[in-house]
This record gives sequence, structure tokens and C-alpha cells, in this order.
Amino acid sequence: MIDWIYPLLLVGAALIVVSVFTSLVAFRFGAPLLLLFLGIGLGAGSDGLGIQFSDVNTAYFVGSLALAVILFDSGFGTSLKSFRQAAAPSIVLATVGVLLTTAIVGMAARLMFGFGWAEGLLMGAIVSSTDAAAVFFLLRVGGITIRDKVRSTLEVESGSNDPMAIFLTIMFVELLASGSGITGFTHDFVVGFGLQMGLGVVLGIAGGAAIVFIINRVELEGALYPIIVLGMAVLLFAFTGLLGGSGALAAYVAGLVAGNRRVRARATLVRFQDGMTWLAQIVMFLILGLLASPSQFGDVALPAVALALFL
Repeated sequence: MIDWIYPLLLVGAALIVVSVFTSLVAFRFGAPLLLLFLGIGLGAGSDGLGIQFSDVNTAYFVGSLALAVILFDSGFGTSLKSFRQAAAPSIVLATVGVLLTTAIVGMAARLMFGFGWAEGLLMGAIVSSTDAAAVFFLLRVGGITIRDKVRSTLEVESGSNDPMAIFLTIMFVELLASGSGITGFTHDFVVGFGLQMGLGVVLGIAGGAAIVFIINRVELEGALYPIIVLGMAVLLFAFTGLLGGSGALAAYVAGLVAGNRRVRARATLVRFQDGMTWLAQIVMFLILGLLASPSQFGDVALPAVALALFL
């Protein structure tokens, strides 16, 4: 008998239940819900209740899976009309905007704290994208009233800037790991960017069309349609990443294509994906909270606050 399974399930389920009930408080007082999920993870971690979690690989796996679910649902819920209306400014913000933020933060980190260019730009890449989960929550659940064009621009930009930020982060990590520095970065950036984004768009369009084709032609039990759609979305995310493309972009584009076509059991798909997106957000932020150690925040608090004020 494996004795650790039941305590692990008990703790994990309890944290999810507490997070769900906490949302009642967040909705009532307008608190940032995702920050509350993160706070629950921090409170349950090594400096709180004492849950020891330091498995970075597991956190990366869960985060990647959650990102695939969230971005596919983000694309699925974005109308083609909204996308067309906001495509130009959103794409500029998701590419040029991310690059400018990365450069500004990188320069600030270098001038203020003496970081090397690669380290500073890595920091900039990490903070350069807006969180799709947070933006979609605020716009669709948080009751914020803004102009349709601004709303569309924020939705499309938040769903499409993650691939750029992920690409930059991975590239700077690889530069630091190889010790080659910033030299030769331009060529690697152009080649890598073209490969990742090109494959992401092409496979995303093909994958979204394939999902629609399969769903509309296969007779299944009603409850199985959402499962196979989500499974194919994750499959596309993983396959694109395996080929060297942006799985995040592919998942978002596939959702955009599938969500704007006639598909069987749409109402069931929307409800299921909405629930899975909530679960993905809760689990992702809980794990991030468990992974962090608040006792170490003091060492980086001053640089973090200084950068925030600078920006």
C-alpha cells in the first residue's frame, strides 16, 4: 500500500476547495482572484503550513498543460469579428510591445543593479507579457465596462503575447546556459522566431480545422465531445512544441479557428472548457505559490520595487 497517495490527494483537494470558496470573497469585495489563489499556495507552502514542494519539473509540466487549456479556451471564446477589429494593434502590442518591454526592463536591470545584458533581458522577457488568465477573468467575469474595441484589443493581445514572451525567455535561458552571451543573438532570434511563430500559426490553423472536421463527423456520447476536443488541443500544443514551434500560439489559433466554426455540442463544449480553464488557473497559481518561499522575498524586494517604480 502506498501511504502517501491519500495525504497528497487530501491536501490537493482541500486547497482547490478552499480556493473555490475564496472566490466568493473575491467576487464580493472585488479582490484580485488569481492573486488570492497564489496567496493560498504561499500560505500553505514551506513558510506557511509547511507543505514542502520544490519540484520545478512538475511545476513546469502543470503550467504548460494549464497554459494549453487556457489559451485554447481564450481563442475559442474570441469572435472572428473581434479578432479582425483588433488584429493590427493587438499583433503590434504582442510583438513590438513585448520586445520594447523586454529591452526597457533589461536596460533598467543592467543600469540599476549591474546585471549582464543576457540576465537583464531575461528578466524583461519574463515580465513582458500580460497574463491571459488574469485579463480574460477581469474582462469577462470582473464586470469591467470598457469600449468594445479596447476590450477586443486586450483580449486578443493577452491571448497572443504569451508565445512571444515564452520564445524570448527560452532563448535567453539557452544563451545563459551556453555561456555564449548576447553575441550572435540577432541571427538566432530571427531564425527561431520565424520557426516558432510560423509553425505555431500554420499548425494552429490546420489543427483547428481538424478539430472541427472530426467533431462534426464522429458520433460520440454527448459527454465525450468536450474531452476529445480538449485532448486534441493539448495534443496540438505538444506536437507543435515537439517540432520546434510555439505550442502556445498553436493552441490559441486552433481555438480561434474552431470557436468561429459551427461545431457539434457547442454549449457543452463552452461549459466544459470554462470549468477546465478555472481548474487550470487554480491549480497553476496554487503550485506557483507552493513553489515560492516568502522568506526569500526580502532579498529581492528592493530591486523588484525599484524596477516597478522605474517602469
